[in-house]
Amino acid sequence: MQIYWTKINKIIDETPEVKTFLLDLPEGFTWEEGAHTHLALEGFNAGDQPNKSLVRHMSISTLPNEQTVGITTRIKELCSEFKSILRNLEVGDKVALFKIHSNVPLKRQNRNIYLLSSGVGLATFRPLVLSYLERPDNISRIHSLNIDSTKDYLFTDIFESAPVKNFTSQYVDNRKDYYEEVKKLAADRDGLFYVVGSDEFIMQNIDTLREQGIKPEQIVLDKRERQLPNFFPVETTI
Repeated sequence: MQIYWTKINKIIDETPEVKTFLLDLPEGFTWEEGAHTHLALEGFNAGDQPNKSLVRHMSISTLPNEQTVGITTRIKELCSEFKSILRNLEVGDKVALFKIHSNVPLKRQNRNIYLLSSGVGLATFRPLVLSYLERPDNISRIHSLNIDSTKDYLFTDIFESAPVKNFTSQYVDNRKDYYEEVKKLAADRDGLFYVVGSDEFIMQNIDTLREQGIKPEQIVLDKRERQLPNFFPVETTI
């Protein structure tokens, strides 16, 4: 396993609780839109066994052509040891990256794509939207629906409706309205629905979409293949 040690180049306070850490791009470190990586803090591999409390699975919120690895995360006042250390890091401090994988690359199948997310889940979708806006080939349109009660919206320069480019962005501030909008989007029986958020949020979205007739193969989750049976149980017939 290759470990890429790199430095923090810039820290952006996106909202009162959300920070983006822009890291120097390590040589040989490549990824595609929708990718995630493991972010590790100094000392994680100092002992005989890795200290897992100093490692987190994080989405990459940038594209390679931006020449930086972006990690966007919510850090609440009461948080884990990992987030507490991360909050106090400064420009120039070192972190490690390893194990890159993408569960949610853009599917260019000449269909509409719907991005369903909660709050900071937009960090996973930012590179997908950028990739689409740069090259819209074989995608009919993209619609982003995000629920955020704080109204401190992320990446407003990217998630701004651009009808001429067949991209629309929508926010709601409560669950009732959110799921009503999901039902409306599910009227597109041929669409692809990408879902990012907590496991509970994902399950509620799947249930809503399935009730509207959307098939499991139309629902794309930021989960490894081995995890998918937890969200799509095999249906048994008698």
